[in-house]
Amino acid sequence: MKNRTTAERKSERELVVTRTVNAPAHIVFEAWTNPELFKRWWVPKSAGVSLRSCEMDVRVGGKYRLVFGHDDSNSMAFYGTYIEVTPHSRLVWTNEEGEDGGPVTTVTFEEKGGKTLVVLHDLYPSKEALDGAIASGSTAGGMNETFEQLDELLATLSDKGL
Repeated sequence: MKNRTTAERKSERELVVTRTVNAPAHIVFEAWTNPELFKRWWVPKSAGVSLRSCEMDVRVGGKYRLVFGHDDSNSMAFYGTYIEVTPHSRLVWTNEEGEDGGPVTTVTFEEKGGKTLVVLHDLYPSKEALDGAIASGSTAGGMNETFEQLDELLATLSDKGL
């Protein structure tokens, strides 16, 4: 049975994406915080770009920087700061690349029976910012494919006994 990704607008500024994945929380958390693993699943393959650079200092006050694109002349960077890191259960970070700042993202990992419920919560600075993200397709649309890629990675990690 395939896992299902759901996305729901909770308010004018909030978008919540949920998915249950087939791995324990410590493995899922590792896939979100280890740059080598993160690079293997984060960008939807259908986007036609790759994650060229992935720097993650996963600790409170630590920074991250993700660079997407085909080459150096055609790339886009996303960056921010981790504001909460609770191993195996919660990550919170800022998205600082926008003019007015981007959303604050909270991801929680709740393990139940060897599977993990992943809840990604984006709080945007304004209704217009969330409307723009939805209109551009940069929110829930790509998340289903991204989470499918995470499922594929987790299956290989579980097999290795991570």
